[in-house]
Amino acid sequence: MILLMGYVNLNPSDVNEFTADVQNVVSSTRTETGCRFYAFTLEDARAGRMLTVQRWEDQESLTAHVERHESAPFLMKWGNRMRMDIQKYDISNERSFME
Repeated sequence: MILLMGYVNLNPSDVNEFTADVQNVVSSTRTETGCRFYAFTLEDARAGRMLTVQRWEDQESLTAHVERHESAPFLMKWGNRMRMDIQKYDISNERSFME
């Protein structure tokens, strides 16, 4: 299992447009094989900071997601307009937080 978590930083004036565009990506990504959880949320509009949390079954699923041709238009539009600070973690011994 792989967890990605971190921030996407934007020009604050781009936040509304990015949020609308990323919702299309979120909807389609959640149906992909190996996607366990995928979310973007606005953390600080004034700073232009979005939080992303993603959980993938394995590296192969994550790689397939990144290489999807449906992702290309989004990345072409936003690639130079966002700064990503996202970390990747390998998960082992997953369990309920109440245990």
